[in-house]
Amino acid sequence: MFEQTVVKTESPETVVITDRAVQEIRKIKSENKIPETHALRLGIKGGGCSGMTYVLAFDEKPRQGDNIYDIGGLTVYIDPKSLFYLSGTTLDFSDGLNGRGFVFNNPQAVRTCGCGSSFGV
Repeated sequence: MFEQTVVKTESPETVVITDRAVQEIRKIKSENKIPETHALRLGIKGGGCSGMTYVLAFDEKPRQGDNIYDIGGLTVYIDPKSLFYLSGTTLDFSDGLNGRGFVFNNPQAVRTCGCGSSFGV
């Protein structure tokens, strides 16, 4: 077995997921028949027009070193590298005139692309 960090509450150093985003994540899991046992994986990867791209996925099991959170009743896995860049981020869901989708409000991002899916620090 490998070492994991388990955190049961939100804090300013972690990620906040709004109720609207939680509802949409649950809806996506249901519509795609993703088992309730699968957790949400939040992360970043290199790429995009601003240098880094946000990643949203579902994982059956945590990976070695993952931080495990309970945010809004969702189990969330975040690897240490991603947590460094996501710390303080709020994940929301928008269904407005400017489009429908998840919105990352990241206080560490010094630049973002027009579509909001990538950022730079």
